[in-house]
Amino acid sequence: MNLTELLTESRTLCHADIGSKKRALELAGDTLAGQPGAPAADQIFSGLLNRERLGSTGIGDGVAIPHCRLADCHQAMALLMTLATPIDFDAIDNRPVDLLCVLLVPEDGAEEHLQTLAGLAELFSQSEVREQLRACEQSPQLFETMQNLASAQRT
Repeated sequence: MNLTELLTESRTLCHADIGSKKRALELAGDTLAGQPGAPAADQIFSGLLNRERLGSTGIGDGVAIPHCRLADCHQAMALLMTLATPIDFDAIDNRPVDLLCVLLVPEDGAEEHLQTLAGLAELFSQSEVREQLRACEQSPQLFETMQNLASAQRT
């Protein structure tokens, strides 16, 4: 599934002011919990935190893609977040993270989950994509920029 289908403007946060990985995952849980088909905030937070305990989802270049599959998640959804200040995320390159794309997928969506993760990793591996997202000043601009970049990747 393409990011354009998973992301909404209400799930796009620009310059979030948080200071830790745990707080980033809490904010993701709180934000996603209010969406149709989403589990409760504590379930999302626990799922993301448990996945991080298996190994960091920090993929390098200041990017993390926290993700999990949850039984009470009824549809795949994403949250895009830029941070006001980069945070330690135990990323593979040991660089702090300021760009997060959180992915929730229904428990039975293993194949969809892997395909979506691969597409996100490919998208965020492009320096021009990261630069354009980091240049955004407000959430609507961040959402529109990401929609355009993700659409261009499909073509």
